Amino acid sequence: MVFIFIAMQLPKLRGMTRWLTTGFAAIGAILLAFQKATAWQWFEAAGMNVTIVTLFLFAPLFGIPVRIPDYVASLKRFYQQKLRSKTELFVGTQLLTQIMGVFINVGSIPVVYELVFVRPRQGMSRLLANALNRGFAGAILWSPYFAAMALVTTALALPWSSVLPSLLGLAVLSLVVSWAVDVRELSLAETEPAEHEPAEREPAERESAARDRNAAFPFGLAAYLAAAMIVVLALERAVELPMAILICLAAVVFPLIWCVGKRALPVYRSGLKTHLTVTVPALQKEMTLFLAAGFFSGAIGTTGFGAAVPALLEHIPLLPISFAFSLFAVALIAGSSLIGLHPIVPVAILASGIDPPAVGMSPTYFAVLLLGSWGLSNPISPASAVNNLLAGLFQKPVLELASRNYRFAGWMAIALLIYVTAGSSIAGSGR
Repeated sequence: MVFIFIAMQLPKLRGMTRWLTTGFAAIGAILLAFQKATAWQWFEAAGMNVTIVTLFLFAPLFGIPVRIPDYVASLKRFYQQKLRSKTELFVGTQLLTQIMGVFINVGSIPVVYELVFVRPRQGMSRLLANALNRGFAGAILWSPYFAAMALVTTALALPWSSVLPSLLGLAVLSLVVSWAVDVRELSLAETEPAEHEPAEREPAERESAARDRNAAFPFGLAAYLAAAMIVVLALERAVELPMAILICLAAVVFPLIWCVGKRALPVYRSGLKTHLTVTVPALQKEMTLFLAAGFFSGAIGTTGFGAAVPALLEHIPLLPISFAFSLFAVALIAGSSLIGLHPIVPVAILASGIDPPAVGMSPTYFAVLLLGSWGLSNPISPASAVNNLLAGLFQKPVLELASRNYRFAGWMAIALLIYVTAGSSIAGSGR
């Protein structure tokens, strides 16, 4: 079925995606044939990323209740009135994009963009583009609904709840690194004059402004986001099924129940229709690439790649094997993303081919390393969906938007290496 789907979609693909998909399928088949793989090994390689593709089909349903008009309106009022300084606006935009991205994936970018630029933001266009980009990268680190998390936790047989605390710490660290990288530009932006408002207002305008100043935090939206997370955590502990399957089941039922309770069935019907007619067809390119990349990584796994890497790294002088492997993984994932290769390829190969103890790491911090590398590589990739979407929104070349995040990616790579090394040491001493 995987091969039939790839063959059906291949004529519809264009550019780099078509060449990558063809190459992954062909090279994977050659490797398996050369290794004289059994029928079961072919089957396992072909099905490597099937659960991730299934997640593509269902996880976006969690984003439907986020678009309930009352939630959107209260969030807009809160955003406009409570984030007054430009530093607050920068950090708040990144944090909001990260939280919204967890549930509505790339759809978080236009949603938060509309909130940010509902009125002019003098001297902040460049900074807010960075905040949107890095906020989405932060969501990659810990969202259970992303393909990155499903791929890594499935390959390493880890429950999401076991890696969540470490990944939330890394997500907070990404906010700090992002602010530190742009702190000088933020200081300059703070000195620029704020937009002038009309001196005289009509009574209705004054009343509206007073309401906005008293804008409350959108607790209804926060309650939905928290409840969705709690449901997934509860299912993971109560039901013996893979996380990806549990998310698919929850995505079908929970948003519908929430919309019924909020008397927002029209919102659910509209969101479901959009998902089936727009989102799913638009995902076919990614689904085909992910299936082909999964087959390729499964084929790589039969070659003994997992044993060869630790053996090579042991010959590097003065560096512990865990640190040497961390450097290798970050450089491989970020470097390949920089030239346009999707992170799923190196991450799938490493996650399925490397035994964490063989490189001196626990499975938990091995997962943190892979997801952290994926997260920091996304803002610098000229092929990422977020950079291309932002290029359209800001009317800037995609390479210009990506290049603004090189410093962030560099410092985040250093922070990730320190974080993983320190975490592994603490975990080791704890045992």
